[in-house]
Amino acid sequence: MQERARTAGPERLMLAPSGEIPNNPRLPVLLHRGALPAGGDRAAAAEALFARHGWPPAWRDGIYRHHHYHPEAHEALAIAAGRVRVQLGGEGGPVLDLAAGDVVVLPAGTGHRNLGASPDLLVVGAYPPGQRVRTFGGRPGEREEAARTIPRTPDPPCDPATGAPYPVAD
Repeated sequence: MQERARTAGPERLMLAPSGEIPNNPRLPVLLHRGALPAGGDRAAAAEALFARHGWPPAWRDGIYRHHHYHPEAHEALAIAAGRVRVQLGGEGGPVLDLAAGDVVVLPAGTGHRNLGASPDLLVVGAYPPGQRVRTFGGRPGEREEAARTIPRTPDPPCDPATGAPYPVAD
């Protein structure tokens, strides 16, 4: 697999609400291409990176195939192995092709789903400390609850890939 060079800064994506997916009205999705070093144990490298910036690693697994979001937690996803095509923001939202070494940071309320992955996909997930990680996916009443909850969710303490202050949308 060809390695991609790390970019100077993350790509930023602002997502509008889409159907049952609220997305975040103030905070952008951050996409860090090539944030993890090539070779070695990238899962351990992702866990160390997140922990160093105060985002305790929470799990190693894949990404659900259905649209879902977390209204009370920001989520960092590091692709430790393989490739995955992820749709953000609900139906019609942008589609990202992510590969080993990439990190995407999803502010509370950001919809995401796996559109297809290589068999070796391994993702490391992390959340800021003290946030309640509930998964919503379009059940009745969730959108209304999320609209009340997302604005009350504390901003991320920092960007988990760089430690820099988390940007607010311009």
